Amino acid sequence: MNTTIRKRLEKDLLTAVARVRQLGGVAAVDAGAIGDNSPGADELDVSQITTSREMGWATRERLVERVNRLSTALDRLRDGRYGVCIECDERISPARLHVMPEVETCVRCQDSLERLQRVGRDITRTPGQLLAVTGAE
Repeated sequence: MNTTIRKRLEKDLLTAVARVRQLGGVAAVDAGAIGDNSPGADELDVSQITTSREMGWATRERLVERVNRLSTALDRLRDGRYGVCIECDERISPARLHVMPEVETCVRCQDSLERLQRVGRDITRTPGQLLAVTGAE
């Protein structure tokens, strides 16, 4: 089973890395084609270029984050900790891992993390401190 998981993680990692490379220049949209010094430029053109640029950066940033999570998942697999929640040390459900093989938290702990983020709490901590922050046992 570890071989299947490892192959899936490696495949997903290679795919994500390829997409990051493909998007490498997406943030550098050719502003000279339609810019404020072009005769046909208007506010809408500039707005579209800016929006496109920002979407490219956001997409690339999310992909880089996924690459990092997949790399971490491969490390956890090698260390024998794959599929164990970094917060509560409980097993992560196989269905959750199937959908998001790079996930590090169980549904309960992820829900707690997201609730803390919504209320603006500072959740900078080491793994395993979530239960102390939320008051859960």
